Amino acid sequence: MRWNSFSARVSSGCWRTCISPFRAAGFLAFEQRSRGGCSRRGIAGSGSDILVPRVSTNPGNEPISPGEEALNENNRERPWYRQAAEVIPRHVYLKFVGTTTFISIFFVAYFYLLKDPAYPVTVMPRIWLDHLIGFQPLSLPFYLSLWFYVSLPPALLATRRELVDYAMSIGGTCLVGLIIFYFWPTAVPVAHIDWALYPDVDFLKNMDASGNACPSLHVATAVFSGIWLHYLLRRFGAPLWIVLCNWIWCAGIVYSTLALRQHVAVDVLAGLALGGLAASLSLRKSQSRDVFY
Repeated sequence: MRWNSFSARVSSGCWRTCISPFRAAGFLAFEQRSRGGCSRRGIAGSGSDILVPRVSTNPGNEPISPGEEALNENNRERPWYRQAAEVIPRHVYLKFVGTTTFISIFFVAYFYLLKDPAYPVTVMPRIWLDHLIGFQPLSLPFYLSLWFYVSLPPALLATRRELVDYAMSIGGTCLVGLIIFYFWPTAVPVAHIDWALYPDVDFLKNMDASGNACPSLHVATAVFSGIWLHYLLRRFGAPLWIVLCNWIWCAGIVYSTLALRQHVAVDVLAGLALGGLAASLSLRKSQSRDVFY
């Protein structure tokens, strides 16, 4: 039976349907994203195509980020850890080189301001919260784990654009902190502790002096990373206990800055505000670029 070809157009311009003999030796569908938000599908042996709007696979009609878009529908049905394992190798050289370069540049600027402050140094005051938290040398592993923790969000990003946006956002966060350190040098008050009794902590104190206190960039980068990790883990569909572990880890890092006497509570609160605000703005910027299909 031979079918006459016909076409129909809709005023929105998103539908253009062409139907020709379709009882062929099978169907071959392919999809190509176009600027109009439409998908092109072809039928093997027919020489025709069908251009239809792309339909969202997100039943909640929530924003779909470019990285989430890169995870196809089949992957979303797979276990979250397999999805994460598949994303990590993507742009692996950019992730490794970018993270290493960023941390190196940050430390150069950080220690320069630490050793040579441009203005008189202000000693930050203690408040009631500082007296509630005693010195805890066992919290040192949490403190040092920050450098691994901050590398997790970029490792779980799927696209080059997400990596660039993330780098610009966390770089801007650190830049704000460094500018504050330059114009308003601060230091934590002296802790009356014999550091020789705690050689590991003493080594940290010799490496990272008491300056560059407020806001705590240790806290700011931990909170920034924690918020982004929460977003990425939810995107992968990770279970609740994994999401909670992320926040326990983040809270441990924040707590360690007080427990090791690296910062006082005012520094921590300022770091929480800086990191939380920066992460929220960066996620909002990322979602503003999302496209509904």
